[in-house]
Amino acid sequence: MNKTLRILIIVTVLFSQSGKSQTAFHNFGNVQIHDEGQIGFHMDLENDGTFNENLGLAGFYNTDNALTISGTEIPKFYEMEVDVIDNLLLEINTEVENSLSYLNGKIITPRLTPSISLDFLNDAIYVLEDNQRHTDGYSSYFGDNEFTFPIGDDNKLRPLITPFQNGSPEFSAAYFNEDPNFPSTFSETFNTSLSEGIINNVNINEFWDFNGTQETPVTLTWNSDSDINALVDDLLNLRVVGWSATENQWTDLGNVDFTGNINTGTITSTSFVPNDYEIITFGSLIGSDGITVYNGISPNGDGKNDVFIIEGVQLFRNTLKIYNRWGRTVYDVENYKNDWNGITNKKVLVGDSKKLPVGTYFYVLNLHDENKEYAGWLYINY
Repeated sequence: MNKTLRILIIVTVLFSQSGKSQTAFHNFGNVQIHDEGQIGFHMDLENDGTFNENLGLAGFYNTDNALTISGTEIPKFYEMEVDVIDNLLLEINTEVENSLSYLNGKIITPRLTPSISLDFLNDAIYVLEDNQRHTDGYSSYFGDNEFTFPIGDDNKLRPLITPFQNGSPEFSAAYFNEDPNFPSTFSETFNTSLSEGIINNVNINEFWDFNGTQETPVTLTWNSDSDINALVDDLLNLRVVGWSATENQWTDLGNVDFTGNINTGTITSTSFVPNDYEIITFGSLIGSDGITVYNGISPNGDGKNDVFIIEGVQLFRNTLKIYNRWGRTVYDVENYKNDWNGITNKKVLVGDSKKLPVGTYFYVLNLHDENKEYAGWLYINY
């Protein structure tokens, strides 16, 4: 009798007892699904043995009750599908090596234990995710490809996206449809009124817990429920912000690119180490109403956009400071006169030249008589 046939017989016997005292398929030994083999679980899986050398399909099916995967040993499935109306609950990490199909219901992980997650290995993929079918809790990814985490909260799918990587790092993420001032599963709160100077507002509708040790950009998604229009009128002023684990305040993680409009879209951050930030969400820069800022300069001597222009600034006593992406001051001046051409007046590491390199910089403008502070970004290109 081959191993695949033995599996099918064992499962049939256990299922035939499900109306009596049998409530779970409890593995103590060494179970294996051979290539093109299939197992269907209509009851809980409790895995205390070896169940990680699988090539076929493992399906979880129930139209009446929730199902649970538990035990002391992590199961790994090559192909997996979930058709459980009342959700599949994970009490232990569960690994997917090739593909996962969300047919019905959600896969729920315990948010109080972030280390327990649905794990996608070796560039595994998934299909059929939507608001009613996703991972409600933590999901992890090990691989080099761009990956869109199929995560949500209740009936809201809100993916987080990581780009191509090197070295197959591990990242994990969960989405929380709640106010960061009152998080349900964290021991601390994340006061949205505490932020660095260039941040004006922080989103109070949602956040993500994003974990990993390798530096990476990240892309967040929004829809009309995100209330982005309460943060900004212009998406150029929208930012990814993170609660710094060391500074205990919200800090700017940038806006390298964005798509869409106020109602639906994406925003991509600069690179950062996820574990340096407790949670991340959307924020906005301090506005610049009353003055007009031209965000691009090209100081190449051609007479076009050679200096940083802030229309109206000459009407106010002011202080202007310009920072690089690491928060280091590269230029400051009292009573700015629209004459800065990308030359630093600080000691910064730019080789032998005082001309700043191509890139994105940030300004903070104080209008003393108005007691106002404005901030934003500018881009230098030669």
